[in-house]
Amino acid sequence: MSDKRVFVADIECGNPQKPFLISGPCVVEDRDIMFKTAEKLKQISERLNIPIIFKSSFTKDNRSDLKYYHGPGLEAGLNILKEIKEQFGLPILSDIHESYQAKLAGEILDVIQIPAYLCMQSSLVTAAAKTGKVVNLKHGQFLSPSNMDKPVKKVVDSGNTNIILTERGYAFGYNDLIVDPRSFYDLSQTGYPVVFDITHSIRKYGIPSASKEGGLRQYTTVLAHAAAGAGVEGYFIEAHPNPELALCDAASQYCVNDLEEFLKPLLDIHFTKAKYK
Repeated sequence: MSDKRVFVADIECGNPQKPFLISGPCVVEDRDIMFKTAEKLKQISERLNIPIIFKSSFTKDNRSDLKYYHGPGLEAGLNILKEIKEQFGLPILSDIHESYQAKLAGEILDVIQIPAYLCMQSSLVTAAAKTGKVVNLKHGQFLSPSNMDKPVKKVVDSGNTNIILTERGYAFGYNDLIVDPRSFYDLSQTGYPVVFDITHSIRKYGIPSASKEGGLRQYTTVLAHAAAGAGVEGYFIEAHPNPELALCDAASQYCVNDLEEFLKPLLDIHFTKAKYK
């Protein structure tokens, strides 16, 4: 789909023959959970020959209630992510919510993610871009997919062409998301690699993520396979050793122990599609 190649460490993003995965717990939790997840992901990466970028948020600033877990914060969260990077050799992705976070994040992260809600915030996008790191722009729930060329241009105009675009559904009525396959095409028209965020696309907004009703898990497989058939280059799956006990997005995260079997048919579809490009 894309005609540009973006490198995250030694991972080539944008080549349909070389799909990649972004995965890890939604938010940085205790060290044991983080390292168990990273170890399992490393094993999956080696067995399935799929490169993995480890993702976890040092802060989740868009929780719906102040009493919900927000993460350990900038410095403590980045320190844990740095340990994972050094021990397991996995590139690291996390998101920033304020411009001042970009400098410190850029010293450790391989990919700086712009949350969907904030994709049109010029000061945030340009601060991330100016670090020179790969910028993952998540498609805002409120924005037409074709209009994602606007934040892309802000990154490029800031002197950075290392860009990934991630689809994660957009608002359809109240408290619901829809994944329109046309968005994969529209995002690909920017020329940059397109990723499908499988687990965020099944979230049921307005319902606490710890509730069983907070995620529509029955749609996980069909949406993932549709994206593979549409020709995306990468996949985004938040994973946790015990999703039902996760401190954020418990209703939508995938069990990391089951992830390998989930990926096998997905990759079969991906490579079948890539063969006919």
